[in-house]
Amino acid sequence: MKPTVYEIEEGNKLLPRFDLHEYLPCITLDADTGEVLMLGYMNKEALERTIETGLATYYSRSRKKIWVKGEESGFFQHVKDIFIDDDQDTLLLKVKVDGGASCHVGYRSCFYRKLKAGSKEELEFTEKNKVFDPKIVYKHSS
Repeated sequence: MKPTVYEIEEGNKLLPRFDLHEYLPCITLDADTGEVLMLGYMNKEALERTIETGLATYYSRSRKKIWVKGEESGFFQHVKDIFIDDDQDTLLLKVKVDGGASCHVGYRSCFYRKLKAGSKEELEFTEKNKVFDPKIVYKHSS
């Protein structure tokens, strides 16, 4: 039976509403600072594994596979809290990160650039230094 709007918005049961492709967007924050680290996606299996293991587990839409953040780099995301939004179609994780980086490019956050003030297309870096060299950490990086 399909849950009611009241059960979804006001209830105390996790009733995730995956999109048409069976994905749920997941915003990941540093548990201590609140800094946005990344945006990923989960399918049902990734969400179940995240809850069971306490390690942030995502679904790669491009590679079409489940992956644990840190399985290659060692920069695991240990989940401290899992939040779901009001209509249960977006997750927010608060995590502690081994090694201090979440971006596969080597920066701490995947959001290391912003649109330069007054520009319509020029980006400026908000992080100046990489935490790690992806060519060393990821053997398959080019």
